[in-house]
Amino acid sequence: MRTIARKSLYFLFLASTTSAFTISPSGVQSSIPCKSSIVLQSAPVESFEQEVDYQQPEDAVILIKPKAMQRLRELREKEKKDSLVLRMGVRNGGCSGLSYVMDFSKEEDIQEDDAVDEYPDEKIKCVVDAKSMLYLYGLELDYSDELIGGGFKFFNPNAEESCGCGSSFGV
Repeated sequence: MRTIARKSLYFLFLASTTSAFTISPSGVQSSIPCKSSIVLQSAPVESFEQEVDYQQPEDAVILIKPKAMQRLRELREKEKKDSLVLRMGVRNGGCSGLSYVMDFSKEEDIQEDDAVDEYPDEKIKCVVDAKSMLYLYGLELDYSDELIGGGFKFFNPNAEESCGCGSSFGV
């Protein structure tokens, strides 16, 4: 028997030369005689949602999820800075028409009409320009450390379509 763990499912593969079994969480349910077979059974796995260990701004433009916050903390420490200013926005381009832009910035580059989500205990500011705010309001920023497709992930409730890579969207 071989078990492969995926995000929300466990896949159990059973191969037998005499019978095939369907498996439930309580054990074997039935046996079907056959020469050779592979049976696929899936069972839900608990979601491992991280607990929020920081104070979120009351009316945040962008909701930073715990994994993304942890990665931002690591980046702040790596940059050896007292604070981190993360500028997020959109630009024309990408598979779906608009693409996400995310980069480090400086305190002095924050404009008067920028929306600023401040995380004072984390010494992190998330800055969004006025034009991009229309597209990014309510966006959830998450982080994945998967080998393929890892990095920051954008979940945008305003997007009517998005590309497979997740770095562009359309409204």
